[in-house]
Parts: sequence; C-alpha cells; structure tokens
Amino acid sequence: MFINIYQPDKVKKFIEDKILFGNELTPELAAILTVYFVQGILGLARLAVSFFLKDELMLSPAQVSALMGVAAIPWVTKPIIGFFSDSKPLFSYRRRSYLILSGFLGAIAWLSLATIVSNAWGATVAILMTSLSVAMSDVIVDSVVVERARNESLETAGSLQSVTWGCSALGGIITAYFSGLLLEYFSASQVFMVTACFPLIVVGVAWLIIEKPVMEEEETPSAWNQTKQLWNTLKQKTILAPVIFIALWQGTPSADSAFFFFTTNELGFQAEFLGRVRLVTSVASLIGVFCYQKWLKQISFRVMLGWSVVLSSLLGMTSLILVTHFNRTLGIDDHWFSLGDSLILTVMGQIAFMPVLVLSARLCPEGIEASFFALLMSIWNFAGLISHELGALLTDWLGVTETDFSNLALLLLITNLSSLLPLFLINFLPNHDPQEVASVNLPISEVYEHHSPGAIASSDIMPEVVYSSSNRRPQQIKEN
Repeated sequence: MFINIYQPDKVKKFIEDKILFGNELTPELAAILTVYFVQGILGLARLAVSFFLKDELMLSPAQVSALMGVAAIPWVTKPIIGFFSDSKPLFSYRRRSYLILSGFLGAIAWLSLATIVSNAWGATVAILMTSLSVAMSDVIVDSVVVERARNESLETAGSLQSVTWGCSALGGIITAYFSGLLLEYFSASQVFMVTACFPLIVVGVAWLIIEKPVMEEEETPSAWNQTKQLWNTLKQKTILAPVIFIALWQGTPSADSAFFFFTTNELGFQAEFLGRVRLVTSVASLIGVFCYQKWLKQISFRVMLGWSVVLSSLLGMTSLILVTHFNRTLGIDDHWFSLGDSLILTVMGQIAFMPVLVLSARLCPEGIEASFFALLMSIWNFAGLISHELGALLTDWLGVTETDFSNLALLLLITNLSSLLPLFLINFLPNHDPQEVASVNLPISEVYEHHSPGAIASSDIMPEVVYSSSNRRPQQIKEN
C-alpha cells in the first residue's frame, strides 16, 4: 500500500492504524514514545562502560560484578521515587518536573564519566547517577502510560505497551551495532560525551506531558495510605506467587561478568563484534515479544514459566561448549556459535517475562501507579542485585580472574543448575489463561536485570556483562 505524502490526514491515519496500533498520534504520545526511545539509545555507551572498567580502570571480573550490584540500587529503590512522584509534586507537577530532573541528572553523570572520572570509586558514583537518571524517568513515564492505559478498551488493551516497548527496542537496535563500532575509532570518553546529549532530549519533551499543576491546598495521598494500598494489591495471590517465583529465579548467582572477560580476553572478541551481538539480540527480543503475542499469550503462567525455567537452564549449558572450546571440535567458529546462542536465548528470555507483565497492570490502584509498578520492579531488581553479589563471591571463591578461566566451566555449571531452584514453587503459580485475569498495558521491561537476554532493546546503561549465554532468565521487566 502506498500513501500519498501530500495528504497529511491520510498519513496520520496510516501511522495511527498501522504503527501505533490504533493510538491517536498526539504531542503527548510523541513525548512518551521519545522518552522510551531515549532509554533505548542510551545503550550506545553500554560497551564503552564495559571496556572502560576493564581496560582503563583495570577492574577484575569480581569487582565489575560488585559494581553492577551497587549501580542497581536506584532500580531497587524505585518505590521511593514513585512515592515522591505521587505525593510530593516538584514545582507543582508530579510527572513533568521529575522527568526534567532525570534528564539533567543523566547528562551531568555521563559528562562526568567523559571528563573527570579516573578511578573505581568515581566510576561507581557516576554510573550510579546514570542509573538513577534512567530509573527516575522510567518510573515517571511508566506511571503516565498506566494512567493512559485505563482508558483503553479490552479489545485494544496492550497496544500502548507494545508501541512504547517498540520505541525502546528501536532505539536499542539503532545503537546496538554502533555501540561496538564506535569503540574501534573513538575512546570510551568520547562515546560518553555523545551519550550525555541524549538525556537532554527527555528534558525537551517533558513539557509536552499533559498534566494539571497541583495546587498547594490540594490533598495528596499519605505515604502510609499508599503503603497500605500497595500491600493490599501485592498480597493478591495472582500477583504475589509470580513475583516470588521470578524473584527467586532472578536471585540465583550470575556468571555474566566472568564470561564477558572470557569472551574478550580469552576468545579475543572485539568491540565491533560485541556490537553485532547486541544488534542480533535486540532484534531477537522483538521476535520474542511477537512470538508471545501471536502464539503463546493464552498459555497458563504455570506452564509458561515452568518450561521457561527448564529450557533456559538447559540452553544456558551451551556456554560450556564455548568455554571448553568443544565448538571448535565441531567445526563451529566461536563468533558464529556466540551469535546463534545469544539469538535463541534472547527469544526465550523475552517470552518468559511477558506473561508476568501482562497480568499486573489493571490491578494497579488508581493514584499510586508509579509507586505500585516501582515496587514490583524493585523486588525483581533487588533479586538481580543479590544475583550479581552472589556471582561476585562465587567468582572470587573459584579464583576466576581476568586471565585465569580454569574454573569458569564450574562457575557456569553452578549458576545454571541454581536457576532450577524456583521449580519447587511451580504449583503456586496460577494455572489459568492470563488473558482471563487481566488484559492490560504495562510499561516496557526494566533496564536492570542481570538475566536480561543479551543486549535487550532497552536503555542498557549497565556494563556489558550480560553477554554470556548463562543465566538467561526473564528480563527486562527492561524490563523493561
């Protein structure tokens, strides 16, 4: 079908029907999608952060894994951001002002990485601030999406989520390959300098969010009432059981940092190739969402998550083939094996997390949208933090360093087998069609999940330590 570009109304209708899935193209929607798009393009610096920590600051795998845990703190404390947004308007606005603040904070943090950071402590603080910037914008824009989602009919439910996720994915896809290619020609500091411009885009579009200013005498929900509402919602079995299951899955140890050092120091993978891997996994995450929406969304949580745990653990064992170089015996090049492995596991990881996202949104109490989703995400992200710290301890205990990978196979075996532990709770998961419980919109997957399948198409500002094929559990709630 061809559209006459000289007929703006027809072009607009085509975009709304075919690209935006029936959502009206308004300045506010454009602003919302832009925020998600920026979250995706921030992935441009992800590999730069990894190589900066490894080659310029000379950190060990265990140190990088520990830093990952510290940088995850804003994602764990997202309910606090949600509480402030819901109950403490900034300059008379609950959403718009916080978006502007997040944009300026991100720009300053990336600029600091590019100019003044020269040691591990400075890098930790700067990366923590970049993480806080994205976490804050994520909480705010998620709450805006949930507020708008209430007006959708059941027939169109999920369309806004799909569009927002697609925008973040598009940003991730655009920058995925260039995240590695740029490092072939520019320094990490120069990449950080470019990245510092992106958060300022959020500052510019924040003014387009439609929001009435909060008057001083206007009553805002108290923290105690919000907490009671959050608990009453969270303790519902249909929500609590999947949350506990996913948290246990996320909380088992991760070998991702050690595997990243193995692929770069032992296998000699260059930044340009890792960019190609990010591109492949970004596209694969879209495939995972499409597969779920097309064929799998009617399958019960119990069946979906049970098989996801088992298959992810089994497929994660393929990393042992690469570590032992058995793929070379089979005549498969390291690069091709890594690409294929990452592709399959990314699709699996994205499919695994979609049903949990779909179930949650319509159970969100009105007036505390930001707080509720922030609470759910912080639980899963706290589990991810625990996973990185446990992984750091295991890596150090087994003596895996930037040059000694003799025990890496054992580390990968332990982390993959540990991911089967949540199966003893499988009977507590709902055994029904999730679409009968809720057909909803939900914000995109989280940024910070160590088990995100490869370079998921989201704002991956964390170091590229999720490259390994081990521990591929659901994302990102990027997600998320």
